[in-house]
Amino acid sequence: MSGFYENYETILFSRDGKVVTATLNRPDNLNAINPVLDAELLRMFRDVDDDPECNVLVLTGAGRAFSAGGDIPDMLEGLDDMSKFTQGYKNGKRILQTMLDCEKPIICRMNGDAIGLGATIALFCDIVIADSSARIADPHVKVGLVAGDGGAAIWPHLVGYAKAKQYLLSGDLLSANEAAEIGLIAFSVPTEELDALVGKWAGKLANGAQAAIRYTKVTLNIGLRQQFASMVDAGFALETVSSRTKDHAEAVNAFVAKRKPNFTGE
Repeated sequence: MSGFYENYETILFSRDGKVVTATLNRPDNLNAINPVLDAELLRMFRDVDDDPECNVLVLTGAGRAFSAGGDIPDMLEGLDDMSKFTQGYKNGKRILQTMLDCEKPIICRMNGDAIGLGATIALFCDIVIADSSARIADPHVKVGLVAGDGGAAIWPHLVGYAKAKQYLLSGDLLSANEAAEIGLIAFSVPTEELDALVGKWAGKLANGAQAAIRYTKVTLNIGLRQQFASMVDAGFALETVSSRTKDHAEAVNAFVAKRKPNFTGE
């Protein structure tokens, strides 16, 4: 792995031929995205795009989750420090843009739950292959936030507005099987079949005609990039506004206290 993927604290890397596997490595925190992982995700997608020995990236999580999304302790600090929230907005935008710009195919090995920003990152991958025991959701509204970090762009792009509104306005969880049935992800398979299917697709893409595969991805992403560009700043701005509401503060404090939030609409 010399020359690439060095000095990472929260992501582990391995290489198998032309396939690089990146593992989000905060298992004790369900791979929640703290500032360090936030910065390293951005660097990782750039490293992958620049690595001449990598044709495919497989992105997965250590432990029992893919990623629980935003880190609640950071949200708690953000209640009193607006700069933490705005920095997260800037990094989130850059990460998703870099994923769309990366010409190499990205396979999400969704080993466990993908929630919030974790779900958005999973869905911005090119092929999502999930363990059937995993769940996916964008529950921003359940913590008093607008689903502005890319969810409002990617969900309707994948499943249409009716289903996107159903799940983004409610924040409800879907099983991997349900997600595959509505076309939100590509595959849901039993645990014992997950690695074989990921390996099959990684090999198929790594050994194919690279220019054709990469430029097909670029072409397919044109519409999504346009939609993302037209929505992302407004989405994050409205999410920032919602981060100043009493409902968001109530949701974060309720989570820490392990109780149900009492929303007042303020």
